[in-house]
Amino acid sequence: MGDVRIGTSGWVYPPWRGVFYPPGLAQRRELEYLSGKLRSVELNGSFYSLQRPSSYRSWAAQTPDDFVFSVKGPRFITHMKKLRDADTLLANFFASGVLALGAKLGPVLWQLPPTFRYDPDVLAAFFDALPRDTEAAAALAAGHDERLDGRAFTSTDARRPLRYALEVRHASFQVDEFTELLTAHDVACVVADSAGTWPYFERPSAADHVYVRLHGDAELYTSGYTDTALDGWAEKISAWHADRDVYVYFDNDVKVRAPADAMSLTTKLAG
Repeated sequence: MGDVRIGTSGWVYPPWRGVFYPPGLAQRRELEYLSGKLRSVELNGSFYSLQRPSSYRSWAAQTPDDFVFSVKGPRFITHMKKLRDADTLLANFFASGVLALGAKLGPVLWQLPPTFRYDPDVLAAFFDALPRDTEAAAALAAGHDERLDGRAFTSTDARRPLRYALEVRHASFQVDEFTELLTAHDVACVVADSAGTWPYFERPSAADHVYVRLHGDAELYTSGYTDTALDGWAEKISAWHADRDVYVYFDNDVKVRAPADAMSLTTKLAG
């Protein structure tokens, strides 16, 4: 049996305060509180800008030993460069402190923009550039450019495999060739529920993990999941984790549904 980790996409949301987070809880303790309820979280600040090693160390220190962070890759790579000429950008990303999470580092998520069409050559070149373990990532990080001078983290405490997931949002990816490409490079295709905003993909590759993002099934980022809907997801996840690990992140945070839905799904799968 694989492992199942359920969490939220991010944790710093003012509307959660006094609703999910207890009234009066200091903001600096919000991650600590969330990690006492759930087993994982998706770091999404890394999507918008390179974080610092001190931040990654702090996040790791605030969470239990068995906690895992998934890390969202920078939008500069996915949205601006469209995965092209990414070697130095990948070095900067890994040098920014990702490896400071140590054993708590989970999959790295790459989210493509809705305008990105299936391009097997671009994807294959990008997948080939990804380091496959933390030692390779540390070696890559050492090649960072001057933007990381004086603030780079380029070492690892142990050699661990690295996992990757790709979230696509264009219908051109709905071809068998895409699944074969993912399998060849051991990358998971994100199973993303987006209230019909983007095409739905449920094309698991032969990767040893499944990555699920639940953005809302009726209204994007806003609607909560009914008990029946969560039962459906629990059934899917139970089938997937028969032979691989599953990571599930709720991104329906606008009305404070994400943490409640994550805890409900956790309870269903534990039953």
